[in-house]
Amino acid sequence: MALRLHQITVNRIGFVIHNDMKTLKQFFALLVVAFATAVIASAQTSLPSLSGGSVDVQAQKGKVVILAVGAKWLPLSVKQAEFTTALAKKYAGKNVVVYFIATDSVNPKDPKSKNRATDDELRQWASTNRLTVNVLRDPDGAAVTGKFALDQLPAFIVLDKNGAKSGDAFGGIDPKYDITVPISKKVDSLL
Repeated sequence: MALRLHQITVNRIGFVIHNDMKTLKQFFALLVVAFATAVIASAQTSLPSLSGGSVDVQAQKGKVVILAVGAKWLPLSVKQAEFTTALAKKYAGKNVVVYFIATDSVNPKDPKSKNRATDDELRQWASTNRLTVNVLRDPDGAAVTGKFALDQLPAFIVLDKNGAKSGDAFGGIDPKYDITVPISKKVDSLL
């Protein structure tokens, strides 16, 4: 008994699946590759550090992790750097690690882009804004924004002692509001 597939046409997008097994096999192979890529991307939490090496932000077992996700070119990231440093000072010596994740692009083809920054430019920005934590790179926010479902930057994410995201991200930074208060409540509840 032969399996016969019928041609399916979806007019709105003009997509056609032809009636042969070769196309069906190619479609499933593509689906498997896409799924494998998504799984690998979702597991990717190791980010390059400006101080050298890389850091897996979810592998800090036994420690609460605060991730400040921003970019040099975002005006509110200056205030975020201040909040990040305050949180680092508050939790110094405790089982808490704080990182700043820079989502600035590293695209060398567009050196005049406002969202592009070299490592040296980020180091200078961190120094100017007295950022005292380890700065990690996530070019264009590809790993972090998808992994932790961020819909706006700058934002803060808190990870529990097992490396899992704890609650919603703290986004929409208002420079007149001390966002360290709700972040501290979340961190304290996890210690």
